[in-house]
Amino acid sequence: MNRVLRRFRSLPIRSRLALLVAAAVAFGVAAVSVTCWFIVRGKLYDEIDENLHSVNAPLEKLDVASVASDCPAEPSTTVPGGPRGSTYYSQLVKADGTACVFPLSVGSVEVTDGDKAVAKAPSPGLEKYRNGTDSEGRPVRVMTVPVIVQGPGGQAMARDTALLVAVPLKDTQSTLNELALLLLLVSGIGVVGAGAAGLAVARAGLRPVDKLTEAVEHVARTEDLAVRIPVEEDSEDEIARLSRSFNSMTASLANSREVQQQLIADAGHELRTPLTSLRTNIELLTRSEETGRAIPPADRKALLSSVTAQMTELAALIGDLQTLSRSESAQSGDRVQVVALRDVVDAALRRARLRGPELTISADLHPWFVRAEPAALERAIVNVLDNAVKFSPGGGTVEVALDGGVLTVRDHGPGIPADELPYVFDRFWRSPSARALPGSGLGLSIVARTVQRCGGEVSLTPAEGGGTVATVRLPGAPTPPPETP
Repeated sequence: MNRVLRRFRSLPIRSRLALLVAAAVAFGVAAVSVTCWFIVRGKLYDEIDENLHSVNAPLEKLDVASVASDCPAEPSTTVPGGPRGSTYYSQLVKADGTACVFPLSVGSVEVTDGDKAVAKAPSPGLEKYRNGTDSEGRPVRVMTVPVIVQGPGGQAMARDTALLVAVPLKDTQSTLNELALLLLLVSGIGVVGAGAAGLAVARAGLRPVDKLTEAVEHVARTEDLAVRIPVEEDSEDEIARLSRSFNSMTASLANSREVQQQLIADAGHELRTPLTSLRTNIELLTRSEETGRAIPPADRKALLSSVTAQMTELAALIGDLQTLSRSESAQSGDRVQVVALRDVVDAALRRARLRGPELTISADLHPWFVRAEPAALERAIVNVLDNAVKFSPGGGTVEVALDGGVLTVRDHGPGIPADELPYVFDRFWRSPSARALPGSGLGLSIVARTVQRCGGEVSLTPAEGGGTVATVRLPGAPTPPPETP
């Protein structure tokens, strides 16, 4: 059985569907055919039983007495009596099982215990029908009833005697056999037709699956994510949903690959400048050592300071790239928790004050709790504050406020031109006027990505009187949610 199941599971889906349809139809046709055969058989037997009942006419006392007294074991055509006709078996059955055959009977019928019971205890209306055989083994339909005779005082039942009337079943069984053969033939044709129809339906129904399989194999073979499966707009079946899901998946993968390639290209471009400068400075120092021509102390100190700054910039750039390339799963799941946004902003402010000691950074913070990854959220807030510190003039002021889940950071720097605002959150984008300043162009991109994952939004707008206002909106509540047990 297990081997059959394994072989069935190894078949293609269309073959399995065709077999299942054929099996279901075979079961249904078999049930209908068997039911039909038994109904026809019952109807035929009912007609035979009615004919046998009509043959059971009251017999004259003389006929019964003569047959019972002589009790011939075989029929004889020279003696009158018995049911008229040459197609019936007729005989008397005594309580001891002795059969007395009427002269015009077709033959004698084998006596059973049921026939003896009717003869031993006759009662009005007692009729028994059964299938039996004659003395030569041929099938017959038998009716056994108590003997009713005409006496001087009217009808009476003979004691210890029963009348057995039978008719051959050869024609009936032949009809039933022909019917069974016809039903078997029709059932076979129906099963074969159902199997063929099931296979055709399976092929038609699975044609979209074949297209989907071809598309998946094409993507696996060529890595071409531009392939799409055509889907009817008004179709809502499972195949259409699967096709739409595949198209959405390939579109997402293609977009992810495009973003990844763009990130690699941008990263390579951004890494090229500090690496080139770093290599140039190192080569100058090396050439000085090899040639023995000492670099003036002031120039040597400047070169070493430049190397240190470039290494710091390179390390910051690599850290930003790692943050951007971190997968969705790495920044979600167990590390996401309820965070007190005011505490995060306080920590970021301490770091910002260290980076801009000459600035005045004021803060007005109210409680607010959000769901986020603490380290990523703090990094985003630090980037916003660093951006304000970087562009604030010496001795300037940075104003920070947190109220109702809205964090605003306002600086008094030169501001951002209106035509540059749509690009400030793009990766590696830097304003032409700020390219001389340190930075990788990834800080605000990291801010946008972190805020979006928290379900919020961030924007930069010009401030009245000059400068820029960075606004971060995060969903949450002024009080922490109750802890779940």
